[in-house]
This record gives sequence, C-alpha cells and structure tokens, in this order.
Amino acid sequence: MRRSIASQVSTVPFAPSQHRDLAYTMAGSSLSSDASLELVHPGMPTKEAISCSSIGDTSARESQPLPSTPVRTLTQNIVLICTVTLAMIFNTANSSAVVIALPTIGKDLNIPEYRLQWIISAYSLSSGCLLLPLGRIADLYSRKWAFTIGCAFMGIFSLGCGFAQDETTLDVLRGIQGIGAAACIPAALGILAKTFPPSPLRSVAFATFAAGAPVGAAIGSAIGGVLTQLTKQTWRSNFWFLAALAAMCCLGALISVDDDFASDVADRRIDWIGAFIITTGMTFVIFVLSDGSIAPNGWKTGYIIALLIVGIVFLAIFLCWERYLEQLHARDDARPAKWWNPPPLMSVTIWTRARGKLAAMFAIVFLQWCSFNSFNFWFQLYYQDYVGLNPILTMVRVLPMCVTGVVCNLVVAVLVGRVPVVFLIVIGTLLTGVSNLLFAVIDPAAPYWAFGFPAAILSVFGADFVYATGTLYVAKACLPHEQSVGGAVFQTLTQVGTAFGIALTTIVFNATLAKSSLSDGVHVDKSGTNAPRPAQLVAYKDAFWTAAAFGFMGAVMALLVLRSVGVVGERKKAAETGSTTPEEKVRSRHHDVRLFMLELG
Repeated sequence: MRRSIASQVSTVPFAPSQHRDLAYTMAGSSLSSDASLELVHPGMPTKEAISCSSIGDTSARESQPLPSTPVRTLTQNIVLICTVTLAMIFNTANSSAVVIALPTIGKDLNIPEYRLQWIISAYSLSSGCLLLPLGRIADLYSRKWAFTIGCAFMGIFSLGCGFAQDETTLDVLRGIQGIGAAACIPAALGILAKTFPPSPLRSVAFATFAAGAPVGAAIGSAIGGVLTQLTKQTWRSNFWFLAALAAMCCLGALISVDDDFASDVADRRIDWIGAFIITTGMTFVIFVLSDGSIAPNGWKTGYIIALLIVGIVFLAIFLCWERYLEQLHARDDARPAKWWNPPPLMSVTIWTRARGKLAAMFAIVFLQWCSFNSFNFWFQLYYQDYVGLNPILTMVRVLPMCVTGVVCNLVVAVLVGRVPVVFLIVIGTLLTGVSNLLFAVIDPAAPYWAFGFPAAILSVFGADFVYATGTLYVAKACLPHEQSVGGAVFQTLTQVGTAFGIALTTIVFNATLAKSSLSDGVHVDKSGTNAPRPAQLVAYKDAFWTAAAFGFMGAVMALLVLRSVGVVGERKKAAETGSTTPEEKVRSRHHDVRLFMLELG
C-alpha cells in the first residue's frame, strides 16, 4: 500500500476490520499547521488520492488546483433528475403494469395460472443477477452510456414483448429486458452521486429518484389497468407504452447527463471470474425463490433444494474470491497484472464501512422491500381474485399510493437535512408494517375507506423514506469510484428482498389455504381455485401478517443500529460552503476528510 514520505509522519489508526480498506497518512502533527493529508484506497489509483496542503502555503495551493467540475444550468439539473426518476418509474412499472394484466395475458396466450408469475420473475431474475457486474462496468467506463444503453435495451425488448405470440417467447424477452434494468439503475445512482455534491439539491435529487419506485408501481397499475381493459390490444398496449417511456429516458440522458468517458481509475480490468460466480449464485437463489412455491412438490422438490444449496455456496465463494483480490491489491508485493487478478468487483470491506452501519442499512432495505412488495402483491390479488374486481377498479384502489408517494418524497427532501435518519427510517418501516397489519385484520364487508384506503396510503412511507435516505447514505459512505457498485448492492437487495418476501408469504398463504380448506373437508388443487372462500380469507390474512413482521423487524433494526448516524442530507447550499476563497476551499477539504475518517471509524 502506497504511503507518503515526509520528515514527520503520523498515521491515523484504524480498527483491524477497517485498516485494510483505507490508509490515511499525515505529514505533520495536525491538520492546521504545515499538514498534508492523503487518503488512499486499495485499488484506487494515485491520482485519486485526496491531498490537502497547508492552508498557510499559498504556493503549494496554487500549484495543486482543485479539480474543476462542469458548470451545469438549472434546466440541465431538472432534466437530469426527471430523466433518472422516469427510469425508476419505468423499472417499477415494468412489473406493476404487467402484474395487473396477468389474468388477461393468461387467457390470451393459454398460460396456466400457476405459471403466470414467470412473466414477472423472468424480469426480476435477470435484473437482480446482473446488477453488481453492470454497476462495476458503469463505474469503470461510463455511467452515462451504461444508463442510456440500459434504457434502450429495456425499450427495445419491451416493444418485442408486445408482439409475443406464446408463453416461451414472452418469458425469454422479459428475461432479456431485465438486463437493461440491471445496467441503468445502478448507473443512475452513480450519476446522481457524481453530479450533485453534498447540498440540498442532492437531497432533492435522491428523494425525487426514490419517488419513482412507489409512483412507478401506482402508475404501472393505473395505466396498465386502463390499457388492458379499454384498448383493442389489451395487455400488449402496456409494453408499447413502456417502450415509449424508455425512449424518453434515452433522450433525456443524452441531453442532460455529463460525458464521463474519462475515468480516474487507472486499472479498468473487469473481474469476470467474480462476475460469473455472483451471477450464477444469484440466478440460482432468485430462481429458487421464484419457483419454489410452484414446483411439482413445492419446496420439497429435489431440484429446488439442490439449487438453493448450490446458489448459497456460489455466493460464499464469491465473497472469498473478492476478499482475496482485495488483499492481493492491498499488498506492497502485489503480483503482476494478469487477466485473472483485476481489482475486485465489489470491495468486501464495503460491508464494514461506518462501523457496520452501512451493512445494517442494506439489511433494513432488504426487510423493507420484503414487506412493501409483499403488500403490493397480495393487495392486488386480494381485490382481483378474492373480491372479484376488474383491473380498472383495482387500479383505482392503488391510486392513493401514487399521490402519497409524491408527498412523502417532498417531505423527505425537506427533512433529510434536518432530522436524524433513524427517525425517518423507523417511522417509514413501522407504517409499512401497519399497512400490512390492516389487511391482516380486514373485514371484507367493511368499505374500502375503513381498511384499504389507509393501508394504501401508509404502505409507501417505508419505501420512500428508506430508499431516499438509504441511497443518500450509500453515496456518503462509498468512495467516488464505487458509487454505482454501492447503488448496485442497494438495488440487488431490493430485488432479493422482493423475491424473498413474496416467496415466504406465498409459502404461508399456500400452507394456510391447504390447512383451512382441509378442515372444511376440501383438498385444494394445484391452482387453489376450489378452496372455500373462508379458507382463502384466512390465507390472505396470514400472508399479510408475515409481510407486517418484515416491516416491524426493519424498524427494530434501525432503532438499535442507526441511532448514532445522525443527519445524512445537507441544509446549506453548495455555494455557501463551496467555491469561495482558496483558503476556504482547502479548509473545506480538511473538514470533509476529517468527517469521512470519523464516520469510517
């Protein structure tokens, strides 16, 4: 590991779990008197080191000018924020618009009900498995073009889905379409982190981007329901509408995102071995979570058990391999560069950042998406399959989520720079749990306003609060050259959380349905259509109880672990803390590095 040489050297101590990640070297005894501070990350090139010269040494400051950033107009910033938010809306609507059209797709293409979920799972499977490799590629080469190509990929194959004539073609096209989502979402997070320095505008940008998830779910359900029921092409119109959104994202990116081909990372080799290992492991795990409940013998099916074990083993091997590469590049006697020993795809020590609080944030994200998307899944099935409403009437019951999602993110943009993050996350996860709890005790005879309406409003608080504050925290904790990787890990956990939550609640639903039906003397068939209505209601309630537990677990974890994190947003404008005199710039650098050191341990 490279260290600077000076007449007097003192090294900032790190905990054993953290000294391998960052090395801070100070020449001199303090930051205020003839001090030079350098931050070096294993695998980070020399020119990415942060060097702070003495405030009193004017000639040194002038010989090492601060890096300049492109001057952006307000219009460019607004278009950029709208573009990446539209991409998030498109990504989420790609699932919700299809979910509400599943019954119609099944009838049109003669797909059995128990195989319909693969139209959703194929998209989640490919996008969830490739987030990390494609996020790394975006960091190393170009976030702008990773985003643009990803959106174009989604749009082209969305158009193809609209022309599919059979189940297999539709499933394959949906799987390929998910690759585009895996490219554009991590790149979008990296673009926001790079374009907007710590300021109120960064908080607004991340909060608006986070609004795309619940708003996309609501818009997808709303537009999907209308197009499915009222257009001649029914469900095919949904895919063509989504393709138009993708085209708008591509155009917006070309106009508003700065070119970023010139990367400061010297070693741009990709860890293809790690990419293969993590993709294989994630494919097996997400496949098992998606297919376990509909396998011939359910979760007892032989290939389900085998693939789950193999998937977990691959994930463990991936962590070991990445740790090996990380240690290899941190050594002074590192081996010569070969094709098999590039910098790691993901720094394993990213999970130890901020004394493990970043890992806790990732865990809370996982639990929140288990709860939130399980609610979305069973909410729509309850109204369509149990109550018997058509897609448009179901869509109307989802609309409050859209409005609340916008309001929540306005609240986040205002409060994230003033209120400690623990309060926002605890409140949000608790309210998502309560929304599930309302359906766990629902009375079918009661009006929609008694249970459905308040549940729809409360459900989005957790998703909005956790996504906005979580992505801000990831941007704060991750280093500049790994912003998209951090976003990829974040997004991967939302995908895995969704799959895990729906899988577990489906297991609970099926077990309760079989048990309750058997007590009434009915043996439930594979599709569950012959189950008595009272047994169906009990099964729905138990699924919501399970989803509520995920939300409450996230709240408890946040309360226990994130109490000392504080505020993650910014209250002052960049102009107030940024470009003034050279002395103030250097002081700001000293301050930022000291805060970074304290945060990391």
